[in-house]
Amino acid sequence: TDAVALVEEIRKGEPLITASCKEHVIHLVRRLQEKLGGEEDHKFYLFKVLRAHILPLTNVAFNKSGSRFITGSYDRTCKVWDTASGEELRTLEGHGNVVYAIAFNNPYGDKIATGSFDKTCKLWSTETGKCYHTFRGHSAEIVCLSFNLQSTLVATGSMDTTAKLWDIEKGEEIVTLSGHSAEIIALSFNTTGDRIITGSFDHTVALWDVGTGRMLHTLIGHRGEVSSAQFNWDCSLIVTGSMDKTCMLWNAMTGTHIATLTGHSDEILDVCFDYAGQRIATASADGSARVYNAETKKCIAKLEGHGGEISKICFNPKGNRVLTASSDKTARLWDAATGDCLQILEGHTDEIFSCAFNYKGDIIITGN
Repeated sequence: TDAVALVEEIRKGEPLITASCKEHVIHLVRRLQEKLGGEEDHKFYLFKVLRAHILPLTNVAFNKSGSRFITGSYDRTCKVWDTASGEELRTLEGHGNVVYAIAFNNPYGDKIATGSFDKTCKLWSTETGKCYHTFRGHSAEIVCLSFNLQSTLVATGSMDTTAKLWDIEKGEEIVTLSGHSAEIIALSFNTTGDRIITGSFDHTVALWDVGTGRMLHTLIGHRGEVSSAQFNWDCSLIVTGSMDKTCMLWNAMTGTHIATLTGHSDEILDVCFDYAGQRIATASADGSARVYNAETKKCIAKLEGHGGEISKICFNPKGNRVLTASSDKTARLWDAATGDCLQILEGHTDEIFSCAFNYKGDIIITGN
């Protein structure tokens, strides 16, 4: 793409890009082209093994830069780690049961949220480990949570069939999202922060207005529990994965069903979009993963080779690699376009249920 022509095109529809900042925008576009263009053949090597907790981990997550990561555990704590040194920086203690759901408020990364089987969510300072707030109100375990990108709200999903939105500054509940008839096990904000989706064991996904807490649409079509649900980056599409062995694509504005992506022979345990929203990846209990083109809805790659179910899947930020975590005690790195297995990441002695890339895409974290 000609960067100058592209910026001219953008300027026609974007009054904020004035003549004075045109050169800078051209520079940024060229930098982006360099980043996307470099066909690196990055090999990952085992850098650190962290005996993180006495009891098994539940989840792992990076901050945006990848300089810090967090681990949640059955030992009722969340730990904050320095990625470069592998050093434990602090332990966030205070929950009375399993710490199951954890997140940084990326892109900022100065706060951490932990959701627990003790029915509470806690908000912490990344730097000091201080607990700012304890959010109480759920009547059963919290199993999923998410910050909005604006870092003003945290959402929690619970086995009590509701989700709740909490004000980070005030430490107060803003609204309860009621309407599901079974446990909520997945939730996701869109990038603009005005919509949130919840996926439930009642086989449906609900789309909610964040400002009012009103349910806008119910996405009905799956014939089994929903395992995963996500918006694409421009908030136009929603992808859902289900125990019914299918993945479905929905119009995020109208809630209408667009396509059903089939091919797996067992439950779908995780689904995700790449950062550009052009590809969808699915992970299944059948031991395989698949990559689909979001526009044509065609399967473009089958990722086969794991010896057990795949519980987690994600793209690298560039979108040309896929990472999978499996019960066969390995994680694998795949070429997103061809489905070729580029690397097997070995070393764990038990099933791996969590994996993530840092923002740059040059560090991988896996947890068991």
